[in-house]
Amino acid sequence: KAITAAAQQEGVTIPAAQGAQALPGKGASATVEGRALSVSSPRHAAELAPLSPALLSTITAFEEQGRTAVVLLEGATPLGVLAIRDEPRPDARAALARLKDLGIQTVMLTGDNTRTGQAIGRDLGLDVQAELLPEDKLRLIASYKAQGGVAMVGDGINDAPALAQSDVGIAMGGGTDVALETADAALLRERVSGVADLVALSRATMGNIKVNIAFALGLKAIFLVTTLLGYTNLWMAILADTGATALVTANALRLLRFNAGRAA
Repeated sequence: KAITAAAQQEGVTIPAAQGAQALPGKGASATVEGRALSVSSPRHAAELAPLSPALLSTITAFEEQGRTAVVLLEGATPLGVLAIRDEPRPDARAALARLKDLGIQTVMLTGDNTRTGQAIGRDLGLDVQAELLPEDKLRLIASYKAQGGVAMVGDGINDAPALAQSDVGIAMGGGTDVALETADAALLRERVSGVADLVALSRATMGNIKVNIAFALGLKAIFLVTTLLGYTNLWMAILADTGATALVTANALRLLRFNAGRAA
């Protein structure tokens, strides 16, 4: 959208594209005015044909600035290069700090080149695994699952397999339909802080469930013993059971007043 908006501001008439298709982990292609054009990662472009030293130098300079270089090709012939930078969401740094306080280790899995990934990771204090194809993300998630539970947050087509393989898949609001359908949970607002809120609410819910189970079973055990000893009768046990149901329900309803900020 940013590229087409800039082109329109320059008075460029954008022709219609036909037969557009995504190349997972590589780029996208389409036919424009009878020409087979594609935009792809430098790595994929280099597999089609050697890139000139001048073009490689330009790509390296962009990547060192934390930008993603995308090569425009006609067939296997490079026509130019575009520099794109994914800016962190405004609340990303604060959200990552909250996740760290919650005892969660975070790592960024990206298909971008290593230089770009490291530049963004440094700004946010994130570990980075870069230049990953969808199958590489699956391999890494499998290794992380051997160390503990894994939650994957994503919003793109390439993220869908990883969202499905992780213990909990979380799709960002505004993400692709594939990501939203694959994930176990979806954040309605496009805020990274929603991930920390989700974790805090989940932990509060599990704590509530454990308290309710312990209370209900404990009360039953007490009345079982006292009934066998003759201190209570059947009607008192029935009333206690009904009271326990009301109490655990009331305790669960406290979650309606959950405040993410206070929980953090």
